[in-house]
Amino acid sequence: MTSPRLPIHAVLPDLLAALRAQPSAVLIAPPGAGKTTTVAPALLAEPWCGGTVILLAPRRVAARAAAERMADLIGERPGETIGYLTRLDSRRGAKTRVLVMTEAIFVSTILGDPELAGVSAVLFDEAHERHLDSDLGLALARECQQVLREDLRIVVMSATLDGARFAALLGDAPVIESAGKAHPLTLRWLGGRPELRLDDAMAAAVLTAWREEQGDILAFLPGVGEIERTRERLAERLPDALVLPLHGQCDPAAQRAAIRRDPHGRRRIVLATAIAETSLTLDGVSVVVDAGLSRRAEFDKAAGVTRLVTHRASQAAAAQR
Repeated sequence: MTSPRLPIHAVLPDLLAALRAQPSAVLIAPPGAGKTTTVAPALLAEPWCGGTVILLAPRRVAARAAAERMADLIGERPGETIGYLTRLDSRRGAKTRVLVMTEAIFVSTILGDPELAGVSAVLFDEAHERHLDSDLGLALARECQQVLREDLRIVVMSATLDGARFAALLGDAPVIESAGKAHPLTLRWLGGRPELRLDDAMAAAVLTAWREEQGDILAFLPGVGEIERTRERLAERLPDALVLPLHGQCDPAAQRAAIRRDPHGRRRIVLATAIAETSLTLDGVSVVVDAGLSRRAEFDKAAGVTRLVTHRASQAAAAQR
């Protein structure tokens, strides 16, 4: 498959030149620019890159999807030149040069091998999300670079314009900015339906989009329970529609079906958690229905346990979706 021309290609020469001159760089590129699947393979031909390029993804689904996409672009299967490593799944081999892994796996890797032997570069994707594992991993990689491996390249990739902070952390590293894809965007506010349960209100909104718009539909819901209940409501009203879930508990085949276009050309309705908010590009989606809610883990000091709490999605999260 021929790699499509993406906005990231316009600044790729600048990034490669920066990494030849110094060991770190910050790349600012909005969603859709192509940074996740383009940068890591481009580093393999560089004279300083004789080892493995590690690409970090915030979630297992994103890691697997990125590896599959990169492998597809060079006509291979995951496990050959491009591999991935997550807690529950792995595809890599003797010839693997780009290894996509989750942030937690990387922390375990660098704690076990502080020198990162055989690794030429570490790429932190979606760094603006600021997870504990990504922050810790970046600190450990920076320490490795300063103390043990001056030749180790570190690239921080972010979708937001906060590159100056990362650049300062990396020793005044250069900041390279890429344009994003420009798509016409029309926003419609459907209003609140307090008399309806969330799943009923979302099913009604998706049904409206199905009838009035063209293309596949992506609907954001806060959790698996809401997804399953909305799926049941849609099955009653659209029995012939292809309704697919997308969340962290889906098996790889189900996740793959939600990310890719239907091979038979059928329209899809993808019901997703915030897992689809970053790092994933769903082919064929032209309509997004957003419940405006997100669920995240928070530590309850009184109870001494971590629990999932539902919040209104931030304006930044809504724009990202």
